[in-house]
Amino acid sequence: METAKKAPLMKSIKKLPLIIMLAMVILSFTNLFGLSIAGGAIFLGVIFFFVNKTIEKQPFRGSGLDIKAIGTSIKDKKIWFWIMLPLIIHAASIVISLLFLPEYIEYEITRAGGIIAIELSISSVIQFFVFALGEEIAWRAFFQKQLSKALPIIPVLLSSSLLFTLGHFKEGNPIVVAYGLLIIFINSFLYGVVFHKTQNAWVSTISHFIANVFEVIIFVLI
Repeated sequence: METAKKAPLMKSIKKLPLIIMLAMVILSFTNLFGLSIAGGAIFLGVIFFFVNKTIEKQPFRGSGLDIKAIGTSIKDKKIWFWIMLPLIIHAASIVISLLFLPEYIEYEITRAGGIIAIELSISSVIQFFVFALGEEIAWRAFFQKQLSKALPIIPVLLSSSLLFTLGHFKEGNPIVVAYGLLIIFINSFLYGVVFHKTQNAWVSTISHFIANVFEVIIFVLI
């Protein structure tokens, strides 16, 4: 009898990640309507990564956030190509924008500066790392990992990157906005590849953090 009572509860618990993922999807789309609450998807993803980990009694090893496995991952020289590729994408995007779309620089400084001050300070660097880690836990260690249980990796990377990109939407010149969203989408896809190859959000965070700090350094110098 007691087992029978627990069955509906267990079914509800198993549906919890799906419900949270749906909420993250909805929150990501709110940016298109000027609500500016898309950041809530990150908080949900981070919180329920740990909630789900607790429910499944999963150790950090294999959870997608194994700090002890960082060394093993970065010893693989091949992974460094993927880790550094977002930085290269940022460098190319800035060069292209300086040549053909200078408005993008001001747009990106305004967009990113609305979250974290675009400056070279210890405080800003720490904030960039924490923010990158939060996004990687939410969108890679939680959302991507959960969605990978149901779909092949390419659709997973495309859909999670689309949602990640929508969460960074800010109104402006349509051409500038489209260009900026394209760069975010490409880099999100690459962060997803890093996570897929390492199954470690710490490593994708390193890639994310390096790319963001590089962009800030260039913006400050410009």
